[in-house]
Amino acid sequence: MEYGSHAGRICHVMTFHGEHPAVRFQDVVKRFGDFTAVRGVSFEVPRGAIFGILGSNGAGKTTSIRMLMNIFKPDGGSVEVLGSHVSEALKPKVGYLPEERGLYKKMRIEEMLRFFGHIKGRDDAFLMPRIDHWLGRVGLEGWRHRRVEELSKGMSQKLQFVTTVIHEPELLVLDEPFAGLDPVNRDVLRDAVLAMHEHGTTIVFSTHVMEQAEQLCSELIMIHQGAVQLSGTLDAVRAAEGRDAAHIRFRLKPGRDLQGLPGVTQVTDHGNEAELTLASDADTNGLLAALVERADIQRFDLREPSLHEIFKRIAGTTAVALDGDA
Repeated sequence: MEYGSHAGRICHVMTFHGEHPAVRFQDVVKRFGDFTAVRGVSFEVPRGAIFGILGSNGAGKTTSIRMLMNIFKPDGGSVEVLGSHVSEALKPKVGYLPEERGLYKKMRIEEMLRFFGHIKGRDDAFLMPRIDHWLGRVGLEGWRHRRVEELSKGMSQKLQFVTTVIHEPELLVLDEPFAGLDPVNRDVLRDAVLAMHEHGTTIVFSTHVMEQAEQLCSELIMIHQGAVQLSGTLDAVRAAEGRDAAHIRFRLKPGRDLQGLPGVTQVTDHGNEAELTLASDADTNGLLAALVERADIQRFDLREPSLHEIFKRIAGTTAVALDGDA
């Protein structure tokens, strides 16, 4: 099996006709005492998709993933994986990278990869060439006989990913896979995910970072307070909002700001850049003239709203960039 590099690429759904979806949630409910963490969630993940489960802290992403993985049982509704009700028998077909990572610190890297592969039913004849491939791919080829405890945090995270995929699962489930990685290692992991997708693996991943979803997802759902608020392809989700945004790069003039701009209902200011949500009747020429009075404008373009902006409208400005989940 060969994998390629696909940095910066947006992948599209590969349709597998006549087959059940890779994942189906139907009216799924999960309670913890008096608290309902997941409220009637329904969605389908087409085989061959890169599917994002998006939401902020406490939205219900991780709870949903743990039901998908049979760690939690739903209190209502049904969960199907690869055409069957969730069971232990499916585990060899699924790779799962949890948000809380854990490796056996005293084991040597090759030994541990063989151990995880054996658990999934693979023998050494299958595993050894794939161990060679993956250690080379993630930059750990010189570390195969070293103990896990000798690795840096970033190296450990890449190794954890390799343990998740070494058996070549049909379905790969990743809970906040890029959390804590530096930009270089984030790109290494992203390219590995895209390569597996091109090989035919269905990917389901959760994230609270909307930019990651825009780069990777072919389809997605947004969960807020345990319920699905938006679902569909990236284009469909943006179209459902029906409002354009102005994206600007600027340098403010002394004593000026971006508040009270004509035709603007909300400003998301990132410092040197901003996203301006426009009213339906906004006069963009008038807006640009007002901006020029207040700032040196280096870029001004109109486009669909970002996922970040869409989610802010749904969940509120304090719910977007928080770590963890319920």
